[in-house]
Amino acid sequence: MRIVLKHPRTLKGIIDLFVFLSVSLGLLLLLQTYDVLPVFVFRIITIGWLAYLLVAIAVARGYKVAYPGVLVLAFLTLLVSLPQRTHYSLSETGQVLGAFTFWSGSILQIGLLVMVPIYLRRRRKK
Repeated sequence: MRIVLKHPRTLKGIIDLFVFLSVSLGLLLLLQTYDVLPVFVFRIITIGWLAYLLVAIAVARGYKVAYPGVLVLAFLTLLVSLPQRTHYSLSETGQVLGAFTFWSGSILQIGLLVMVPIYLRRRRKK
């Protein structure tokens, strides 16, 4: 199977792009936090990233059942990430890459929380 990234022209295409970007940012997050976080926290983040990777593979293969999983993972990602005060201080302390990862990842997750229910509702009506 060959995955070709092209300009998304549909809501599904934009959602798919957001999912793939989320997995990429998750990998960037893992690389940034490897030496910084306690081992058990890093392992929990790795498990979450692996779950997102599996859902992204299901999205890439065209499995419709993957989209509710995207919704759950986007919600859980924000639930864990947004309450952390240290994430907001990344911008204040000049940690540009960390701040970029946090803010862009949060924006992607919020986008998914908005778009996936719309997509699921439209798909259900067809």
